[in-house]
Amino acid sequence: MNVRELDDDELVDAVPILRQLWTDREPDEVLEWTAAEGYYPFGRFDGDELIAVAGVLECELLHHAPHAWVSDLVVDEQRRGEGHGTALLEFVERWATDRGCEYVALASPLAKEAVHEFYGTRSYEKWGYVLETEL
Repeated sequence: MNVRELDDDELVDAVPILRQLWTDREPDEVLEWTAAEGYYPFGRFDGDELIAVAGVLECELLHHAPHAWVSDLVVDEQRRGEGHGTALLEFVERWATDRGCEYVALASPLAKEAVHEFYGTRSYEKWGYVLETEL
């Protein structure tokens, strides 16, 4: 098993997995944002099979130290609970450290308690809220 940055062809393979998280998005929408500049897509493979995907943005905002923002991390539903999310997140953390990031951060819906528990076991702390309004 290995983790690596995805190439353009592999991004197409990542769309069905990402749509398990972004169920309200069409495949072309997912492919469009994964190909955007500044989005780093990573995949966890079992042989040639892509089984987990993470998308990361490298950020430095006025109110926060340099950090890697995990915009999505999803393991194929049939492969959850096998440690693939942990392996992928550990890869992202090493990648971020190598790039001089001081934090890895993400947002998660309030109702996703199992997701919060997963990140909690990895020493991620809830320190605030993401607030938004639809325009």
